Amino acid sequence: MSIKSRKEDHINICLKKNVESGQTGFEDIFFVHNSLPELNYDDVDITTSFLGKKLNAPILIEALTGGTEKAKKINKNLAWAAQQSGIAMGIGSQRAALDDKALEETYKVRDVAPDIFLIGNIGMAQLKKYDTDKIKSLIDMIDADVLAIHLNPLQELVQKEGDKDFSSILEKIRELSKSIAIIAKETGAGISRETASQLEKAGVSAIDVAGHGGTSWSLVEYYRGGIHGKTFENWGIPTAVSLIECLNYVKLPIISSGGLRSGIDVAKSLALGASLAGLALPFLQPAIKTKEHVLEKIKKIEEELKISMALVGSSNIVSLKQRPLIITGRTRQWLELRGIDVKKYAHR
Repeated sequence: MSIKSRKEDHINICLKKNVESGQTGFEDIFFVHNSLPELNYDDVDITTSFLGKKLNAPILIEALTGGTEKAKKINKNLAWAAQQSGIAMGIGSQRAALDDKALEETYKVRDVAPDIFLIGNIGMAQLKKYDTDKIKSLIDMIDADVLAIHLNPLQELVQKEGDKDFSSILEKIRELSKSIAIIAKETGAGISRETASQLEKAGVSAIDVAGHGGTSWSLVEYYRGGIHGKTFENWGIPTAVSLIECLNYVKLPIISSGGLRSGIDVAKSLALGASLAGLALPFLQPAIKTKEHVLEKIKKIEEELKISMALVGSSNIVSLKQRPLIITGRTRQWLELRGIDVKKYAHR
């Protein structure tokens, strides 16, 4: 099957099937409500910066697609809305464009989004198939600010036509990081503190945890005929756990993603210490419709974030990161077993 056909499958399955994998860990985390916030909602400021770029909101439209005509429309709609909102955006794996130059246009969005923080994308397996200059060319292809390397061993192993040789990937990342800015990104199974430390030492500029609880690419591949996909649908580190582990063990900017579905999830992510909060699946259905539908979805999430901040008495993101959080349930158990004291969040 061609890569183009595979990308079509991915879009259609995500639109028509339930591919969400379960709990993210954020359901175990609670803000301490403030009945006297002592602020004006209109003064709540959600601007931030990421890798030197100022953003109007700490929201990232996560990598969704590319390589097909349907993907071209989706990416244009997402990018237009990101431009209007002043937020960041990632595009799907550019592998298809490396194999077929004619598909480059399905990834290019600068004509509608000249100012956004734009993230290119390539899979870990492709680092062994193309030389360094070829990989670096992906940034120029779409005029990206940075390149994401997605780490997806689970998806590859359950995919019928997946790449299964993951040897020497870290060395390839180390080599690339010497010349371009790299975001190391998972795809739904989370990043542990051990892996985060390896990536930090390899020189990556940021980490996107993309934890368990959102879109399960194992399930997506199951619906494509992968016989092991259903078995591994619950494999991975819950997003909140992965986020906290990384934040406690590395000093890199961390993006929280994987099952975030509201501005409250965004607020919890930021309060824990994330630099950005990424969402993918919630933007897919709006992007199929119109660019205005995407913009409406972004505004809803931003408003939910601002309301959450107001309800804990935070007028800006720096203040939000100092607010107490109560961590309970399985998330607390996991973190404590990994040596992280969750009480420090409750007593901030």
